[in-house]
Amino acid sequence: MALPNIFTSEVTDAVIGRINKLTPASTPLWGKMNVSQMLAHLNVSYEMVYEDKHPKPKGFMKFILKMLVKNKVVGETPYKHNGPTAPAFIITDERDFQAEKSRLIAHIKKTQELGEKHFDGKESHSFGPLTITEWNNMFYKHLDHHLGQFGV
Repeated sequence: MALPNIFTSEVTDAVIGRINKLTPASTPLWGKMNVSQMLAHLNVSYEMVYEDKHPKPKGFMKFILKMLVKNKVVGETPYKHNGPTAPAFIITDERDFQAEKSRLIAHIKKTQELGEKHFDGKESHSFGPLTITEWNNMFYKHLDHHLGQFGV
């Protein structure tokens, strides 16, 4: 089962449409994050691609991530509810809903505009070089999981 292609404008537009259904009062169907924290959490994936904000794992930690975590993140199997989260993705402070929403939409649009060829073989923050399919699965699956968490 192939996941929808986040690099196409149709899928990007559909995901952004789902994001635009969220409000500051949206509540989760599971989990601890509020909607603003969830948007900030989703932004971390893109910060790791577009910003030099998060330290890259090295040595043994990078090996562990590649061997034990990578396939869960870049594969097609959906995430389970309340699964483990890497420390960089844990958002506990309050965030501005509109700012996080705008940042996320901008990141998604930038990714789509750069296109899949830009990501083909590109080094990921934690897992080494990824294929187009792996990048797509990582981006789309994470978005879909958390948008579903909030019922959109």
